[in-house]
Amino acid sequence: MFAALCPDDARKNLRVAFYPLTVTDLTVEPELLRWSERFAARTRSDVGAEIAQILALAARTDVISFAGGIPDPETFPGRELAAILAELAEAGDVTAFQYGPTEGLASTRAWLADRLERLEGRRPAQDEIMVTSGGIEALELLGKAFLDPGDVVAVEAPTYLGAIMSVRSFEAEVAAVDVDDDGLDPAALERALARGLRPKFLYTIPDHQNPSGVTLSRERRAAVAELARRYGFLVVEDVAYRELTFTPDRPPAVWATAPDVVLQIGTFSKTFMPGTRLGWAAGPAEVVAKLAWAKQLTDQCPSGLGQRLLEEYGRRGLLDEQIGRANELYGARCTALLAALEAELGGRARWTRPKGGFFSWVTLPGANALDLAARGADAGVAVVPGSPFYADDRGGDALRLSFSRAHEDEIAEGVRRLAALL
Repeated sequence: MFAALCPDDARKNLRVAFYPLTVTDLTVEPELLRWSERFAARTRSDVGAEIAQILALAARTDVISFAGGIPDPETFPGRELAAILAELAEAGDVTAFQYGPTEGLASTRAWLADRLERLEGRRPAQDEIMVTSGGIEALELLGKAFLDPGDVVAVEAPTYLGAIMSVRSFEAEVAAVDVDDDGLDPAALERALARGLRPKFLYTIPDHQNPSGVTLSRERRAAVAELARRYGFLVVEDVAYRELTFTPDRPPAVWATAPDVVLQIGTFSKTFMPGTRLGWAAGPAEVVAKLAWAKQLTDQCPSGLGQRLLEEYGRRGLLDEQIGRANELYGARCTALLAALEAELGGRARWTRPKGGFFSWVTLPGANALDLAARGADAGVAVVPGSPFYADDRGGDALRLSFSRAHEDEIAEGVRRLAALL
C-alpha cells in the first residue's frame, strides 16, 4: 500500500536511502565491546570477590578448610523430610507449588510467630513478621527501603563481609564501631554519635558473631537499644547463629526487649539447610511493610515449597531435634579448635573463645595474614584473612577460623600446619 502511494522516483530514492547499510556495516568491533564501561557505577569494583574466594576455598577437598562459614551436611534433614515432601505432593494442597504472598504463607508466618514467642518471649503481630529468601536478602531489602547514596550505616568492626558489601552496593557509607570480648562497644558508639554520626541503621550480630565469635553482653544490649531511641536509628539484629549455642545461658534478643527500634533478621540456612534459602524479618510494622514492598521488586515471594517443608518439619519438633544434634557436633569441634590453638599457638597469638556459632578470631601480632593465608593454601590448610571483615584498613594481622566443617582430627592437624608457617 505504501509503494502504491509513492511515485517511481520516490521509491527509487527510498531504496537509495534504506538499503546501503548492511549487517556488516553495523557490526561493532570486538575491542569496542567493553561491557565493564556500561555497568552501573556502583558495580565497578571488586565488591563480592572476597565472598566468592571464601566459598571457593570452602569447597576445596584437597585442603583442611577453616574458610567457609557453612554448615556441615551431617546436620541436614534426612528421611523425615522426604516423607514430608511425599505427603505434600499427595495431599493436593497447591500452596507448596504455587506463587504465594510476598510476606510469606500465612501458615508459615504463624508458625514463625509461635516459634519466636516460645524462644524469645515475645510474639510478633501478623504485620510485624515476614519470610525472606535467607538473611542476605533481608539486607538487600533494607538497602532498597532505607538507603540513598551517601547515607551512613554503622556496623561492627569486624563484621560480616556480606553486610559491608550490601551497604556499599547502594552507594552508602560504612561507619565502623569497635568490638571487644563483650561484643559491640556502646560507649564507642555513643562517642561517635555525639560527634555527629547519624546512621540510618546499625547492623549488629549479637550472638556468636561472624567473624569474631563473641557475644554481646546483656548490659550492652540494653545500652544499644537506648542509644537507638535517643538518636533515632534502627537496630538491625542479625540472629543467624543465635540458636547454635553451646551453653544454656543465652542473653535476651535485642528485638524482644526493644521491638520499637529493632528489626530482627534471621536465617534457617545454618539450622535447617541452606538449600531452601529461607529466613525472616520481624520488627516495627511500618518497616516490615516497606521490606515487603522492596521484595516485590526482588523475587516477588519466597519459595512456597521451602516454606511448607520447613513449617511441617518444625511443627513436628524435628527442627529442634536437629539443632540439638548440631550444637553437640559444633560444640565438640569448637572445643577441639581451642585446644589445638592452645597447644600450637599458646603465647604467640590471641583468640576468642566462642560459646556458639562457627567462628574463632585469631590475632597474630606482627604477622601478615594475607601472606599467611596464601602460604596456608599451599600447605593444605585454608583460612580467611581478617582484613575483608573491616570497613577500614584493619585486620591485617588477624584470621577467621571456622570450625563448622572440619572434623576434630582435621582441626588438630590444620592448626599444626598453620603454626608451622609462623
